[in-house]
Parts: sequence; C-alpha cells; structure tokens
Amino acid sequence: MSKLVIVGTVAFDAIETPFGKTDKILGGAATYIGLSASFFNVDSAIVSVVGEDFPQEHLDLLSERNINIEGIEIVKGGKTFFWSGKYHNDMNSRDTLATELNVLADFNPVVPQAYKDAAVVMLGNLHPIVQSSVLDQMTTKPKLVVLDTMNFWMDCALPELLDVIKRVDVITINDEEARQLSGEYSLVKAAAKIHTMGPKYVVIKKGEHGALIFHNKDVFFAPALPLEEVFDPTGAGDTFAGGFSGYIAQTEDVSFESMKNAIIHGSNLASFCVEKFGTERMVDLSKEDVYARLQQFKSLTQFDIKL
Repeated sequence: MSKLVIVGTVAFDAIETPFGKTDKILGGAATYIGLSASFFNVDSAIVSVVGEDFPQEHLDLLSERNINIEGIEIVKGGKTFFWSGKYHNDMNSRDTLATELNVLADFNPVVPQAYKDAAVVMLGNLHPIVQSSVLDQMTTKPKLVVLDTMNFWMDCALPELLDVIKRVDVITINDEEARQLSGEYSLVKAAAKIHTMGPKYVVIKKGEHGALIFHNKDVFFAPALPLEEVFDPTGAGDTFAGGFSGYIAQTEDVSFESMKNAIIHGSNLASFCVEKFGTERMVDLSKEDVYARLQQFKSLTQFDIKL
C-alpha cells in the first residue's frame, strides 16, 4: 500500500452560514484532507498539533479511517487552533470572526519514521517554513509533492513561500490566489508564470465553477457538480486536495492523464463536503455514495460529437 503524508491543521471551527451556525466542531485542513484520502487504498499519516483540550473521540475517528495519528503532537496544557467564520449569502465570500493560533504558533512538525519514505506528500495550508521542514525530513524523494497555500502567506511570507514552491510538483490554489501570486489576470498566463516558479502542474480551484489543471501547454477542466444546496463550503478545497492526493497515492501514476482523473475524484468528494456543516458529511459518507456520484460526473462531462 502506497504511503501518503498529510501536513496541516487539526483544529476547531465555529461556522455561521445562511443555513445556521455551529459551536466548536472538528475542522482543520489536515482533517478534511485525511478524511477525503481515506476513500482510497492508501496508508496515510497526519502530521499536526493539537492541545490538551482536543477530544479523544476526534482522534479515534481519524484512527478508525485507517489514518495514522502518531504525527499528531498533543501539547499538555495547550489549546487547539481555532477559527471562526461567517459566510455571506452567495457562500463564496466570508468574514473571519476569530483566529486563535494557540499551539499552532510553535508547531514544529515531526514526520513519523515509518512515513519518511512516503510516495506522496500533501502539504496542507500552513506557514511555508513548516511545509519546507517536512520536506527536509523525507529520507527518499517523494514521487509527488502537492502544496496548498493561500493569499495570507503571499501577503506576509512571500520569500519563504517562493522557496517551498520551488520544491513541489503540484500547487493547488484558487483563482484569486493564482492572480495574486503571478500578477496576471488571465488564468492561462497566471499558470504559465507559476510554472516558472517550480511546479510542473498548476491546479486552479474555482469553487462552484470547478477546477483547472495546467501542465506546460496542456489544460484540463473538471466541472463542479451542480448541487441543489450548498450548506457549508468550509473545507471543500482541502477535501478536493485529499481526493486528488489520495487518488495519486493509490495509483502511484504521476502522469498528466492520471492528474485528470485525480481532479475529478477531488471535485467529486468536495461536492459531498459542502452538503452539511464541517466534517459531518464526510464522516457518514459511504464508498457506494462516492461511486454513484462519480457516475453522475461521468454523465455530466461525457458526450459524443460529430466533427
């Protein structure tokens, strides 16, 4: 079984949308990535940090999904990273109400010994220095390194971000972030500029409008499944990244053709994530549900045309 290392936050979220609000619930990039990747035949491990206030039942949930949690440090007396946000009516924009770094402020990731030779490394959204330090710990060069980041790091840690971008094969960012990073408005030009920074593959997420993957002159587009209701978009991008990296780790095929399938799998899983608050939908999701919706994706995108 192929190994996948997942680096990112395991956290508490409090979310408000037009459909309701939650108190503190399970969240964090690594949580969503791990739950999503667990739908593939991979041996995954999460590298993260939580406080003593983090419930054992949440750790048990990850273990039950065959996710190795040795790399999740529990800081005695510490408090877990907390984020609170409120989504606007369009569900595409949101206001951050609170960000409490807590134990994340001094996070020094330690990759478990058994995973230092992992085929795939998924660097979830964190400080670029933390992302780099994980790559420094790998004893063999991974077949594929995927990096997710955000505009916050472009604003406050751009030199460090550019350093880690040089070391990755795939970068996944949204359209606004691609424009900021590249200085180009056209996404085609933006992807070309980002290629020159290091990554062979540039994945640009467009939320409800799907995702694009660029590789040299090749481009592929995966639509987002039209949904009757989007309940909570939190974690959708991380769920996409988990589906993408989980599929690649399972197949160990890093060709462009394989990447096309990977972004369909990522989009498919992300379409479930938004249907309930937080991780709730991903936790009660069955493999049968996932397969049935993949069939919907296939019928949505396949057609015969006479040329």
